[in-house]
Amino acid sequence: MPIPTVAPEAVAAAQGELDAHLREIIQWHFSPETGCPFWLDWAAKNFDPRTAIATTADLLKFPHFQDEWLRDLQPEVWVPKQFLGKPYNIFETGGTTGMPKQRIGWNDFRVDYSEFSEKISDAHFPRGGAWLMMGPTGPRRLRLAIEHLANVRGSSCYFIDLDPRWVKKVLAAKKYDEAKAYMTHVVDQAITILKHRRVTGLFTTPKLLEALAEKINLWDAGVRGVFCGGTSMKPQEVRFLVEELLENRIGFYPTYGNTLMGLAASVPLQPEDNFSITYYAPQPRAVLRVVDPKQPETTVPYGEFGRVELTTLTREFFMPRFLERDEAIRRAPRPPYAWDGVGDVRPFGAMEKNIVEGVY
Repeated sequence: MPIPTVAPEAVAAAQGELDAHLREIIQWHFSPETGCPFWLDWAAKNFDPRTAIATTADLLKFPHFQDEWLRDLQPEVWVPKQFLGKPYNIFETGGTTGMPKQRIGWNDFRVDYSEFSEKISDAHFPRGGAWLMMGPTGPRRLRLAIEHLANVRGSSCYFIDLDPRWVKKVLAAKKYDEAKAYMTHVVDQAITILKHRRVTGLFTTPKLLEALAEKINLWDAGVRGVFCGGTSMKPQEVRFLVEELLENRIGFYPTYGNTLMGLAASVPLQPEDNFSITYYAPQPRAVLRVVDPKQPETTVPYGEFGRVELTTLTREFFMPRFLERDEAIRRAPRPPYAWDGVGDVRPFGAMEKNIVEGVY
């Protein structure tokens, strides 16, 4: 059957809802009664978005958000006035070398992952069944988010920690045996949990999933659903994961997410997809565009690769036009999503240079 499409009326309605949400968020972040120091100061030096921004097309009036702002500035500059006095979480992303980017937050991660809970099947992630997370904890938002997702579904979660920053440094130094030993260490811990505890849901990265499945049969171990996060999954790799490792009977839920965006869910694969994954941003809380790397004001045509641009629109965090270090194919709206998607996500420039992805 052909890949389903979305009616133009539904696309227009979703755009209208997004524009209304954008105006609300702009009012919040740029009003003296509610805004944060950074954006109030920015508006005083540039222009007042409350009068200049009415639709997402107007976002082009903003310059690209600079990641140095999240590295160099103290977190307090991002606290909206309405949140003053409320302790915040500090989540990090990046930081393989130098200062990582830091995003503060209060409840966004709970909202993002509560919404995602409605997109996964009870058959694959039984309510009340235990989860296991093999992934970065520490300063990463992911640890609290996965536990919250499990809790929303009436479940508890076991954790196997890993340090992706260390793995990247080891690989960059060409210490491949050391990296392999570290991965074995992580996988062995997961096998111990799976052998001694009843786990039905698993979160991990594609590379760790492959390493785990080489040592244990996941179905026999009780796993019924795999929630897989990782930037780069080529169609041939997805086919191998679905058909060989998960044996076409364990649910596979690839996602594209990060600390700055939240969680973009994938649509269920159809034969016509040829194992090419497409993700859709959690609009209206975040918006993804696939833009021409040389002219980032312009979106690329459907079916073409471009650089991923992210805008985040919540009361806790406003971030316009951030150029991600990813590239993807621009994909058309597809039910239940009435907005553009991103397909075959991979590190930006992956075809021109070697990229160290570590355990991802």
